[in-house]
Amino acid sequence: MKRISRREFVRLCAGSAAGVSVLSLLGPYIASAFGQAAEGKPVVLWLQGASCTGCSVSLLNSVEPGSPTIDKLLLDVIALKYHHNVMAASGQLAMDHLFDTAETNKGKFFLVVEGGVPAKDDGYYCTIGDKNGKHITMLNAVREIGGKAAAVIAAGTCAAYGGIPAGGPNPTGVVGVKQILSAKPVINIPNCPMHPDAFLGTVTYVLTYGDIPALDAHGRPTMFYGRTVHDNCIRRSDFFAERFAQKLGDPGCLYLLGCKGPLAYSDCANRGWNNNTSWCVKAGAPCMACAEPGFPDAFSPFYGRMPLNLDFELVAK
Repeated sequence: MKRISRREFVRLCAGSAAGVSVLSLLGPYIASAFGQAAEGKPVVLWLQGASCTGCSVSLLNSVEPGSPTIDKLLLDVIALKYHHNVMAASGQLAMDHLFDTAETNKGKFFLVVEGGVPAKDDGYYCTIGDKNGKHITMLNAVREIGGKAAAVIAAGTCAAYGGIPAGGPNPTGVVGVKQILSAKPVINIPNCPMHPDAFLGTVTYVLTYGDIPALDAHGRPTMFYGRTVHDNCIRRSDFFAERFAQKLGDPGCLYLLGCKGPLAYSDCANRGWNNNTSWCVKAGAPCMACAEPGFPDAFSPFYGRMPLNLDFELVAK
């Protein structure tokens, strides 16, 4: 299959039409990119720390008729060598396989991290297994395995910035992956949960072009996080007409009810979740800025208007 240009790839991922998924637009290119990488299946190791598994569920729920199914991509096209939810192995066998695979494929595999990394007390509060009779903490696993990876992807806001597990008072010292791997390029795919389009599109880009896509100041691919939620919101016209909802369930812009859309960089309005069934504002709830560093504390209260120092002036841009 003829390789498309980077510009066209980014344009397609950015989504020219609302509700069109990356699997639908780029299905053949995704299969081709995964299938041709490195003469075989690209190896992926997936670690999970402080999280709810929601990002894995979001990815595994991705479905698009006529396109390669997510189970085929994860199990047949790439070599998903470690994922504690979907693998058959457990115990010492799984741990040995994890570290052996990282060493054998040093510099050639992807590390995906889901969930925040508890860093207090040398990571004691999150152990993922045993090695040589000693606990393996998430902290040490990310350091050791991440240091050997060709690329590191922080899947979801918890992995990217700490997210809900890092909310105050954060007794276990949860941080994002970049704070652990400061010398390593880390691609952040935030949102709570992560959107499968952003994950698949980013991995496909890296495999196709052998490079990391353009990232913003917070490590997010700009092709998915280049505009605010407010820019594409289905209630944007209500905002400029100053038609504001006074209570949940009312028609009109949800800004006075706590919507953080003007501060949140994400293309939720173009994609929706659960195969474009819905997203927060479409369901009548204000945007909580779940793709932003500092979520949730920096954007609380969720259902209260933003503090005056963050308030968004009612002017057209």
